[in-house]
Parts: sequence; C-alpha cells; structure tokens
Amino acid sequence: MARHLPELSAVETRQSMRRRRVLKGTVGITTAGALGAVYTDGGVEPEGANETSDATATQRRDSGAGPEDATPPGELTLIAHRGFAGENPENTVTAARAAARETEATAGRTVDRRADIVEIDVVPTADGDVVVFHDDNLAGRDGGDRGLTDASGVVWETETATVTGAEVLGSGDTVPRLSTLLETIPPEVGVNVELKNPGRYDLRFDKKLSPDALADRRAAWQPFVDRVVDVLDDHDNEFLCSSFCEGALAAAREASSYPVAPIVYESVGDGLAIARAHDAAAVHAPMKVITGTPFHDPAVTAGVDLVAEAHADGREVNVWTVDTWYQASRLAAAGVDGIAADYSGLLPASGETSAGDTQS
Repeated sequence: MARHLPELSAVETRQSMRRRRVLKGTVGITTAGALGAVYTDGGVEPEGANETSDATATQRRDSGAGPEDATPPGELTLIAHRGFAGENPENTVTAARAAARETEATAGRTVDRRADIVEIDVVPTADGDVVVFHDDNLAGRDGGDRGLTDASGVVWETETATVTGAEVLGSGDTVPRLSTLLETIPPEVGVNVELKNPGRYDLRFDKKLSPDALADRRAAWQPFVDRVVDVLDDHDNEFLCSSFCEGALAAAREASSYPVAPIVYESVGDGLAIARAHDAAAVHAPMKVITGTPFHDPAVTAGVDLVAEAHADGREVNVWTVDTWYQASRLAAAGVDGIAADYSGLLPASGETSAGDTQS
C-alpha cells in the first residue's frame, strides 16, 4: 500500500509556492497498481494541437531569448545541493541547518536566500541504517589521497558506529543518520532525497530498463528504499525522491506516494521515458542538456529539447550543479524551473532584480 504525503498547514509565502510547485505530487493518474503501474501523462496535448506556438517557442529558445513564460531568476526553485556544499561540509547537519535558515539581510541588501529545498544523498551502512553520504567510499574521492572523511571503507560494508563517527572534511561534523539530519530542517522547507546506492556494485545508471530488468532492479532497491520511506514518514516536510537509477524510482513508487524525479546524465531520451513511465513530478538534468544556453552540447541531446518536452508533459526541470550567477541567469532565460546550487547567493530574493540587489 502506497503511503500518502504528509499534510502541511498552508504557508502563504512565495518561497513556499516555489517549493510546492516541485513537490506537488504526481502529474497524471495511475491506471494500474504495483510494479506494472502505467501512468497517464495528463499534460500532453493532442498531436499538432499547438504547432505554431511550439515553433515560436523553439525559435526563441534557439536565439537565446528563452520562452515567453521563462521563470524570472528570483522565482526559480533554489535547491541546496548537499546543503550548499560550496559553503558547508556537504551532507552534514551543519549544512542542512545553514541551508534551511531564514534569509538574512543587512542594510536593505539580502545576504543569501533560504533554500526552498535541501538536497541530500542517502546510502545504507552494513547494519542497514540509512545515512546521509554521497560517495561509495568514506575516503579517496576522485582518486585523491585526502578522504571526504577521516575514516575508510565502503559505506555499506562498514558498521554504523564507524560511519557515523567519521568526521567530514575536518569540519567537526560527522556523517549523520537520515533521521538525525531531518530533525534540523523546518517542515516548511522541502527535502530532495537522492537515492544514491542500495548497497550494491551493479547499478543500472542513466538507462530506461526493459520490464524484466526493471523488475529485477526494483527488487534490488526495495529493501533500502522501504527503510528510507519509513524515516521520511516520521517527518512533516514535503519530500521528493530522485535517482540516476530507474530501479530506485520504481521502488519509491511501490513504497510510497512521494513524488519522484529521474536524474539525467547524458541520455535525455531515456530520462524523459523514465519520467513518463513513473509519472515523475520533475526531471533533474545537467547544464549541458539545456537547449538555448551557452552550456548546451548538441552532441548529447541529439535534437531533443528537454525543457520543452518535460513542460509539455507537465513536469518541471531542475538543473544541477550550478555555481555562478551567470549560469543561473542563462538557465532561467532558457525556461528551467529550478537550480541545484552549491552556493546560497546565486539567485535574487523576491523583490530583487539580481542576486544581492534590492529593487527600488
């Protein structure tokens, strides 16, 4: 039986509206249950119904003007990537608390903007506990000698006490359990839980799977995802579950009614197909697949306009990982809905025209 999203009291702020736009739940209607569920794409128009406006939108995007309804930068959903990892020790309690704190202002100028959503990664320990950590290994990121923590070993082969005692980047913070980190995030701030690894080496990454392969992968992910959902159900935030792996999203659909989002790496067509198959609320994509930006790589997208396709299906597009004001502004002009950022000051707050500038 799928669990239901927690009910929250109305929060009448523009920030909450941005957050709720992404975490609004399923887009279409489930027409069958369990693993073989088929979801209808409620936002798709009949073929040829709007060819003129589609051509105009494509022309504007290709010229760099962006769609007529492009989101102003100040209205983009701001997702704190690993808790704004450029400013804080990633995926820690300190990072989550800092990303979710209220916006601060000095002499009429905004210092930074509170995250609409805090993004975190989850993996299991050898004891089956869910911890917030990005890498497979506690040490040795990117082949370097310096570890992400002062411990070593594969996370899912290491006992919980060792993992949660590992210090992250010399910060004094240690790797937290998911339940511990969620206690620091106010219920009005959303949480994007990236299902990183269920404790296996044989992941099927960035691929649309055949029915048999999907059944196998869902079964591989299900015990871990069930434990994640059990933790989420104890908290009142709105949650979005994302993953590079279709099996993880299928398991999340089986375990709960929390909205899901596939993460695209290079296979845009597969990402869109996964989103449609599981009625995703959003698609998360790298900058290189966003048409109409200086970052777009046509060799990767092969003529597929991800933003246009996702929007036609009624889904949002959030882009990772954004590091500069320029990147954020160009992505906004291209029509994306949100950015996953390592820094809190990349977007203007409501009433500002650019980051750090107050509208007079």
